[in-house]
Amino acid sequence: MGMPQTAERWTADMVRALPDDRNRYEVIDGELLVTPAPSWTHQRAVGGLLLRLSAYLQGQTWGEVVTSPADISFHEDMLVQPDVFVVPLGPGGRRGRHWTDIRALLLAVEVLSPSTARADRQVKRRLYQREGVGEYWIVDVDARVVERWRPSDERPEIVTTILTWHPQPAAAPFELDLLEFFEGLLRETVG
Repeated sequence: MGMPQTAERWTADMVRALPDDRNRYEVIDGELLVTPAPSWTHQRAVGGLLLRLSAYLQGQTWGEVVTSPADISFHEDMLVQPDVFVVPLGPGGRRGRHWTDIRALLLAVEVLSPSTARADRQVKRRLYQREGVGEYWIVDVDARVVERWRPSDERPEIVTTILTWHPQPAAAPFELDLLEFFEGLLRETVG
């Protein structure tokens, strides 16, 4: 099935109306982005990050980690599905009931794939910076690095050893040993 080309400027509602064909559809500033189903290694990286961030956030009332598919839409001409993301929780740890209730992200993470590199590094990065997402991580499994972006950054911080995230001063920081993370990922995916 080819990508629909009927709209000059796409909206989140138009994307939600597309049929489920196993592709991931996103729209940023009216531009439709289409990516195929992710690879095995990609999904293992997403799962590993989800497990580690879940353990870190266990018992916290300020944030919750989630994975896609999810329709995050801050504007009519924007709908993204970050691989992994952390949403802020309301008073007492309350969360919204619908994706449309999400109006901010503490963290957005994309695991790089050949088909998503341009969108992840350029289009999505600019969007997340513009929207004030606390941190945006681009996880490059092949290069064994994480590109960390913050809203005011002009260049990413390239992290190769310990990735530290400290979104709440009252909480201990999240730390991820990237050497161990990538070694485990690549060891377990090789025949």
